Amino acid sequence: MPEWLAVIILGVVEGITEFIPVSSTGHLLLIQQMFGRWVQPRSDLFNIVIQSGAVLAVIPLFRNRLKSVFVEWRQRETQVFIGQIALAFMITGMGGLLLEKNGFTLPDAPLPIALALLIGGILFLAIEGWLGNRKTSESITWRIAIAVGLSQLIAAVFPGASRSGTTILVALAMGLSRPMATEYSFLVGIPTMLAAGGYKIFKAIMEPVEGKPPEDWTMVALGFVVAGLVSFVAVKWLLRYVQSNTFHTFGYYRIAIGILILMVLFL
Repeated sequence: MPEWLAVIILGVVEGITEFIPVSSTGHLLLIQQMFGRWVQPRSDLFNIVIQSGAVLAVIPLFRNRLKSVFVEWRQRETQVFIGQIALAFMITGMGGLLLEKNGFTLPDAPLPIALALLIGGILFLAIEGWLGNRKTSESITWRIAIAVGLSQLIAAVFPGASRSGTTILVALAMGLSRPMATEYSFLVGIPTMLAAGGYKIFKAIMEPVEGKPPEDWTMVALGFVVAGLVSFVAVKWLLRYVQSNTFHTFGYYRIAIGILILMVLFL
């Protein structure tokens, strides 16, 4: 398979799964392992940069919210919201730097990915069942901001957990409505993923690993663009979907994929 076609496939998978709560990292690692003959494993830098492309693409979808932040930044409500985004981002950022300093590398074995997908799917069904017809809130609290920041770290450590899935689950469990939980998860993800992408690019340029082949920036750019275009469509659909639907479908999907992977591994 030509390299450009493999990169397009990875970009499409990333674009679909980055914000939909089924784990983009898990799907990328699985595809690279399952179809390694045609889709060769890419670097951590590649994966994070195309994730950044998916994140950048969704910014126009939140233009009204972002515009209000810049226009109404003097208002107390807006300042609190900015602070809550910043708090979650700082918690994740500081935790991520500690993991990096201690030499943490993302595990790429299929078993933990399958277990994370399976557990996350069960949790989605359990939380949706618990929510039932309970009244939910449209207000983000500081407790939710802290919990979302910590949950992003959990997703960073366990591929398959899903950054968006973990943060949405936590927000739902703390009483936030589905649309608001989804929006807040996405908005927190913008600075988080862009910072991670910028940091990885800086390190790749300033501290190249001796003996490691140089990054093919043309392929990185191609994956970045494809992931961005696909992500825009996927997120636009998801924002409409959560207005009148639950996350049951994603829970069942995660369980099915997790079981399928376990069957392949052990049968």
